[in-house]
Amino acid sequence: MTTNIWLVLGVGFGGLIAGIAVGWFAIRAVTGGTIRLAKKDAEQLASAAKAEAEKITQKAELDAERTATARKKEVEAEVAGSLEAVKADQARVTKREDGLNQMMDQITDRQTKLDSVRSALDKETDTLETEKVAFEKERSTLRTRLEEVSGMSSDQAKDQLLDEVRHDAKHEANDLMEKIISEANTQARSKSREITLQAIQRFASDHVAESTVRSVRIPSDDMKGKVIGREGRNIRALEQATGVDILIDDTPGVISVSCFDPIRRAIAGKSLEKLVADGRVHPSRIEEVVEEMKEQIQERIIKAGNDAVMETNIRGLHPKIIEAAGKMHFRTSYGQNVLRHSVEVAFLCQVIADELGLDGELARRCGFLHDIGKAMDHEVEGTHPQIGMDFCKKHGEKAEAVLNAIAGHHGDIPSTTPYTPIVMAADAISSARPGARRESMEMYVKRLEQLESLAKEQPGVTESFAIQAGREVRVIVDAKSISDGEAFAISKRIATRIEEEMTFPGEIKVTVLREVRAESTAR
Repeated sequence: MTTNIWLVLGVGFGGLIAGIAVGWFAIRAVTGGTIRLAKKDAEQLASAAKAEAEKITQKAELDAERTATARKKEVEAEVAGSLEAVKADQARVTKREDGLNQMMDQITDRQTKLDSVRSALDKETDTLETEKVAFEKERSTLRTRLEEVSGMSSDQAKDQLLDEVRHDAKHEANDLMEKIISEANTQARSKSREITLQAIQRFASDHVAESTVRSVRIPSDDMKGKVIGREGRNIRALEQATGVDILIDDTPGVISVSCFDPIRRAIAGKSLEKLVADGRVHPSRIEEVVEEMKEQIQERIIKAGNDAVMETNIRGLHPKIIEAAGKMHFRTSYGQNVLRHSVEVAFLCQVIADELGLDGELARRCGFLHDIGKAMDHEVEGTHPQIGMDFCKKHGEKAEAVLNAIAGHHGDIPSTTPYTPIVMAADAISSARPGARRESMEMYVKRLEQLESLAKEQPGVTESFAIQAGREVRVIVDAKSISDGEAFAISKRIATRIEEEMTFPGEIKVTVLREVRAESTAR
């Protein structure tokens, strides 16, 4: 407010000074006029300027007073608001202090209660400790008395109890396993039997168990001398040309041919037969006959492969695969011709796949090629499933089902398609049927003895008998020491050991017999 007054006064004085200056300049400007008129004008101007200055001063004072009044009201309003906020905060603080006082009172009450509870617990703990000491003394006394009565220590009793619990649990587990597997077998057996029987009924091939040539008959022992030749030159020439071993011993009328390669063995046998029939045996004639037999055997290989492919109606095979299939005509497995076995497996796979709603043509292809590796397993390192898969993949076979069936039909790799288990089943059917395979008497007896000994090694087994030409082993267990559930577990263990330790065609059935006999005499 003071600042505004000084401002008004300054403006007034400024106006006064301005008027005086104007008058002075007016007096100086008027030449030839009277000084009186100039003074009068100057006085009038000064009066007008003074009046104007007073008006401006009064207006400035009024404006300053209004401004001061408005600002005073604003300040008073702000102060009143601040006072209300302070009063509200003070009321809240007072209320909070009241709440805190109540909480402190409650905490004090709880602390008092907790102190009383803690005191009671301490007393109870002391009582329990006293009772525990008394209980331990009583327990020790009872344990000592029980050990004296039973004649066993606590550790021995504990072991006995654990053995009983373990035995009961094992018995229940065996019963449960028997029940689960029995239910699965019941559901699967009927369907699998139906499919298998339909497959066998729909395909019955004329099987001729062709054996590769192992010996050559000669009309007389004089021919042995011709075959040997002067200083053994003929027999050396024949062995060198064919890559086989010619065995000439005291056996009358027979010359034996020995070689791991069935094709070379066939060439040597046929060459020897022709030389014996012709009667001319010398190195040049031997080379001529051997070359002729090689061509004939190669033609037979190609023909056998093409005939098998035509019979199975498989298309798109590489010529090398067809040739390999023809070589299987000279290969046998336990006396079973591998090519005829492959043809039979091919048709069995088709029948099974058709029954299951799968692609019969693809299944037939898988079955025909599953043993293709046996045509060159003596030339290439590895198992015949792996060799066969690599060979077929190399020569354009791209179907995953076919490659997996070839490599996995003996379980060497996991099955990725349903056709691999089909090939495995068809392979087992073809191999295990009566008369399909044969083995020497020595190996047969040895296999039966090993089968019976594996069964007898199980605890609780009293007798074991191999029956049905080694396709079943019947095991008799002690009924007093072996329960029904344990008998079932024994059969599974014997079957597992047979699979791990023995090599056999087809499958072997394990039958465990547990007989309980109750006898009494009436007198």
